[in-house]
Amino acid sequence: MENLPLKQIIEGAIMASEQPLAVDQLMQLFDKNVPQRSEVRAALKEIGADCDERGYELKKVASGYRFQVKSEYGEWVSRLWKEKPPRYSRALLETLALVAYKQPITRGDIEEIRGVSVSTNIMRTLIEREWVRVVGHREVPGHPALYATTRNFLDYFNLGGLEELPSLSAVSYTHLRAH
Repeated sequence: MENLPLKQIIEGAIMASEQPLAVDQLMQLFDKNVPQRSEVRAALKEIGADCDERGYELKKVASGYRFQVKSEYGEWVSRLWKEKPPRYSRALLETLALVAYKQPITRGDIEEIRGVSVSTNIMRTLIEREWVRVVGHREVPGHPALYATTRNFLDYFNLGGLEELPSLSAVSYTHLRAH
């Protein structure tokens, strides 16, 4: 990249964007002198290193890169908002966890595992938040919808991919120790 401040352009774009930006999106910022993918990745690595001593970090999530407050400072920064973060019911979180770990999964499968029916409001909430979507239908009578998580789910929970979910044994052990 000749004389273009690649790092600063990328940093500004990520700062200004409402959503995470993928490497391809960052490359599309340039109409001439398009940087190589390796140059963009090197700039991202430098930006990430620059954040080491700051209260925020460059985080790679499923949809791309974003700046976010480091989790250890969240307690203080959250005081800027009068609104409390939404609290989710245990039923909603259990349903979401089943979709995340067992996808694709039908509502009937979720009900069978949980032992109770899944409220329409829970499924509506998960779909409206764009954490879950219908990815197909099972080839059985009634053709029930198959649900799976979305990139928004991964982004919201600060995950780069499903492989970053804690193992089920770790989740179960943590849950048992909490009670």
